[in-house]
Amino acid sequence: MTARRHALREVVASPGFRGLMAVRLTGQLADGLFQAALFSAVFFNPERATSAGQAAGSFATLLLPYSVVGPFAGVFLDRWRRQRVLVNANLVRAAVLTAFAALLGLQGPTSPAVVGLALAVISANRFVLSGLSAALPHVVPAARLVTANSVSTTLGAGAAATGGGLALALRAVLGRSDLDAARIALVAALVYVGAALLARRLGQDQLGPTHPPLHERVLTALGGVARGVAQGAGHVRHRGQAARALAAIAAHRFFYGLSFVGTLLLYTEHGALHRGFAGLGQVVVSAVVGGLLAAAVTPRVTRSLGTQRWIALVFAGAAAVEVAFGTPYRHGTLLVAALFLGFAAQASKICVDTLVQEAVDDDFQGRVFSFYDTVFNLSFVAAALAAAVLLPPDGKSYLVIAVVAGGYAVTAGGYAWATVRHQAGEPPEPIVG
Repeated sequence: MTARRHALREVVASPGFRGLMAVRLTGQLADGLFQAALFSAVFFNPERATSAGQAAGSFATLLLPYSVVGPFAGVFLDRWRRQRVLVNANLVRAAVLTAFAALLGLQGPTSPAVVGLALAVISANRFVLSGLSAALPHVVPAARLVTANSVSTTLGAGAAATGGGLALALRAVLGRSDLDAARIALVAALVYVGAALLARRLGQDQLGPTHPPLHERVLTALGGVARGVAQGAGHVRHRGQAARALAAIAAHRFFYGLSFVGTLLLYTEHGALHRGFAGLGQVVVSAVVGGLLAAAVTPRVTRSLGTQRWIALVFAGAAAVEVAFGTPYRHGTLLVAALFLGFAAQASKICVDTLVQEAVDDDFQGRVFSFYDTVFNLSFVAAALAAAVLLPPDGKSYLVIAVVAGGYAVTAGGYAWATVRHQAGEPPEPIVG
C-alpha cells in the first residue's frame, strides 16, 4: 500500500471526519443549487443584458457579506460549540431561502428584498464554512491535515459544482423564468435542512473550541469583534509561513477573480463566445476536474517538494497557461485553461489551509480562518471592481490576459523568494499527507 493510500485510509477511517464531510457535502450541494439559480436568473436571462460594471456590482453585493460577517463568525466560533453552529446556521439558511424563493418568484432577482435575503443566506454560509475549517483539526491527526484538506475542500467544491449542474438540468426541464429559479431555490432549502440533521449527529463538544470563554456575555463578545480580528491578524503576522501563504492566496484570488469575471462575460447573451449558461457550465466542470486532480496529486508532491515550493510552482504554471490557452479566446482552449487554473486554485488552497492550521494555535483557529475568509473574498471583490474598469462588455481583453499572467508570475517569484529568505529560522513545514 502506498503512503498516499495509507494516509487517505487513515483520514477516512475517522468517524468524526466522515460526519464533518457529510455536513460539508450536503451544505455545499445546496450552495451550488442556490447560487446557480440566482446566477442564471441575473446573468443568463435573455431579457437582461449584463455589463462588466453590473457583474462587478453583483459580485460585490454577494461577497461583501463574507467580509463583514467573517470577523463576527471568528469571534463566536471561538466561543460557541461549533457543532451547534453547523446545526443552527443550516436551519437559518433553509428558513431564509424559503422566503427568498417566494419573493424571487414574485418580484425577480433584482428587488431589494430578494437581494437582502440572498445576502442573509450568504452571511450564514460564513459560519458554516469557517466552522468546518476550524473543526477539521479536531477530527484528524495533525500529520494528516494535507490529505484531509485535499479531500474536504475538493469534494466540497465538487458538491457545489454538482449542485450547479443539477440546477442547470432543472432549468432545462422547468424553464428560464424567475419562478423556475425560485423552485430550484426551494430544493436547495430542503437540502440545507438535511445538512442540519447530519450536523446533529456529531458530538456537541467534538469540534471544539477547546478552551472557550465560558462566562463572557454576548454584548461583551460583540464589543470584542474588532479586537478579535486584530488578534487573529496579529497571530498570523508572527507566524511567517501562515502570513506568506495568506498573502500569496490573496493575490491568487484577485487574478483568478479577474479571469473568472472575464470568462463569465464571454458566455453571456452578448459575450464574445455566445455559448450561454451551458457553455459556462462546461468551463466550470473543467475547473472542477482540475481541482480533483490537484487533490490527488498535491499530498504526494508535497512529500517531496514541500507545500511552499508547490504553491510557487503551480502559480508559475498558471501564468504560462493563461498566456498559452487564454489568448486564443476559443471555447476549447478556455476549457484547458480552466482545467489548469482549477488545479492551481485547489492545490494552493490545500497547501495554504494546511500551513495556517499547523501554524495557528487552536484557540485562535476561528478568528484566523475568518480573517482568512475575509482576505480571500475581499480580493475577489477587488478583482470584480477592477474587471469593471478593464473589461469590455463581451469579456474579451488581451490586457486582462497580460495582467493575470503577469500577476501570477510575480506572485510565484515573490513567494518563492520570501520563502527561501525566511525558511531557515522557521519550524519544518507540514508536508506529510
